[in-house]
Amino acid sequence: MVVVGVLVMSLTLTHTSLAETPVVSINPHFQPDPLTVKGNSGGTRPSNCGNINATPNQVIQVTTSLPYLRLTVEGNGQPTLLIDGPGGRFCVLADKYSGNKPEISGYWQAGKYSLYVGELSPQQHTYTLSISEQKTK
Repeated sequence: MVVVGVLVMSLTLTHTSLAETPVVSINPHFQPDPLTVKGNSGGTRPSNCGNINATPNQVIQVTTSLPYLRLTVEGNGQPTLLIDGPGGRFCVLADKYSGNKPEISGYWQAGKYSLYVGELSPQQHTYTLSISEQKTK
């Protein structure tokens, strides 16, 4: 009976740790700025924002509304950024203005944001997500 309990507990903890998406808290004047996170873009789920994973690549918790926050994705391939948060769902594609990188900036209200780094091609590539309060020059 004890062995079964330990086995069930072990499987539960393993399943939970594999299924959890990393959460980053964003406070005003966070350091380092920019904060960078690395991962793999793309996935097996087709969406209007490219091919994405079934679960978010990253979750950010904005603790206090911020007058300005900028998210930029850099990577090989054709990355996209799908944001699901308190203000709705937004798909960010690369354009010439952002240097051919998906980038979104502006006011961010407090809340939890699920970030999916997608890929327009059916492949997966490494990416770097930069989160900053600094305006570009």
